[in-house]
Amino acid sequence: MAGWSRSAPLAATPSFPPAWLQDLAGAWIFYSVLPAWPAIRPRFARIARFAPWIGLVIGGLQAGLWWGLPDPVPTLTRISLVLAAGLLLTGGLHLDGAMDTADGLGAGERRLEAMRDSRIGASGAQALLLLVLLKAAALASLERAAPGALVWAAVWGRVAPLVAMARFPYLHPRGTAGFHRRHWAGLGAEMRPALLALAGLTLLSLARGQAPLGLVGLLPAVAVPAWLGRRLGGHSGDSYGACVEWTEALALLLNAAVPLTLAR
Repeated sequence: MAGWSRSAPLAATPSFPPAWLQDLAGAWIFYSVLPAWPAIRPRFARIARFAPWIGLVIGGLQAGLWWGLPDPVPTLTRISLVLAAGLLLTGGLHLDGAMDTADGLGAGERRLEAMRDSRIGASGAQALLLLVLLKAAALASLERAAPGALVWAAVWGRVAPLVAMARFPYLHPRGTAGFHRRHWAGLGAEMRPALLALAGLTLLSLARGQAPLGLVGLLPAVAVPAWLGRRLGGHSGDSYGACVEWTEALALLLNAAVPLTLAR
């Protein structure tokens, strides 16, 4: 930001819509297949900071579907529909990245080449199967607590790429996701929307007389990008997607495991 000077105007004329709202509109388009907002021109400079808010919406829609299905619907069917809804709402953006990243991890020194290849290899297929099974197992264990856990996991999943961007270099300077790093304003600034979302979820849990168990998602949100960053030597758009998917899956598992551990 430019410093103040005698020749500078006393007050800048605020723009409308403000840049942050344009970034939020851009995040809405980039991270979901939901209809674009009318009358607001999207901007894509700093959309990653608002990804947790998009997760809040997507997780909320998944939770609404879980609640809205009638009781006679079998648990397995309920889980399948909710997971399918999450995939449809994101257009498979993050899952595709998770599969490409798995192929890269399995390719050794040719990992970057494998990640750029649009074809899915054996490692990518295994990652897909593992993610679906882990999420399904966690949701089956959570049962009535599943809707809230889905929202927490969706938010934490989109916090993880912010950690990756802050701690590791971007592997493809000219890659399609390189703009995240070019417009990076520091982890503190980029995390503000996520902190608001997490604070809101915590207060909501406390208001309902529940322990905010969803906070356990902090562990995978930090550990997953750190592990992938060390293995890959940095991050790319694909590994950002992998951070989302694996953090979501592990956050759901931890959310299911903590009550069982405390009950012993």
